[in-house]
Amino acid sequence: MSDSIHMPFLARNLTVQASPDSDLIGLSGTVVGETRRTIAVDVGGQTKTLAKNVIDFTLDNEEEIIQGAMVCQRPEDRIHRNYRRN
Repeated sequence: MSDSIHMPFLARNLTVQASPDSDLIGLSGTVVGETRRTIAVDVGGQTKTLAKNVIDFTLDNEEEIIQGAMVCQRPEDRIHRNYRRN
């Protein structure tokens, strides 16, 4: 697992790779906010709020896919957390 998961998500480009909601797959934009359970993404001037637990995503076109359910905590808590390596 890369260090990307420990870095702040704000101002990074997020792309949804997988979701039970097929309308979200491929959605891409700049992260403008994050709470414990949601990520706010600016998509073409419109802010969309995505639930973390239903998306798998990449940041800044990296290859590693982050499972949203794994990062369902406050951003400040995520930075210092240890994650299992697959």
